[in-house]
Amino acid sequence: MRLSTKGRYAVMAMVDLAQHGAERPVTLAEIAERQELSLSYLEQLFALLRKSGLVKSVRGPGGGYLLGCDRRDIRIADVILAVDEPIRATRCAPGAPVGCRGNKTRCMTHDLWEELGNQIHLYLSSVSLADVCERRILGTSGRLHCVSRDLADAVSGDR
Repeated sequence: MRLSTKGRYAVMAMVDLAQHGAERPVTLAEIAERQELSLSYLEQLFALLRKSGLVKSVRGPGGGYLLGCDRRDIRIADVILAVDEPIRATRCAPGAPVGCRGNKTRCMTHDLWEELGNQIHLYLSSVSLADVCERRILGTSGRLHCVSRDLADAVSGDR
């Protein structure tokens, strides 16, 4: 599964806003500069984020954007879904009675990929903007690789 730039940029921008927008509204130009993102693309994303209530805009001098609620209450999945980014790993439309193959059947691995999409959604629903800002993401994949390598070395006697 691949997450498009739309979802990734929205998450990057929201994390930036969560980090810098506690005291004052943050302009999209500031976010664009810090995150090295296109200002016009951010404008499109923030229109969707505002429509979903995840951000609110402040007009006038000193204006910009604020989070729509506490960063502990905004889930990464909410951000991705707000910008119309589907979280799925199958080619089939979610809940469709037919599959995406030419004969309208589902492939043998459909359930595998559908469950992967469900797990991704569950994980992203369990992570808040605050978790990302405060570096509370598990991040065990790198450590798991090192542990596996150490275990393999110990078993083979390379230690």
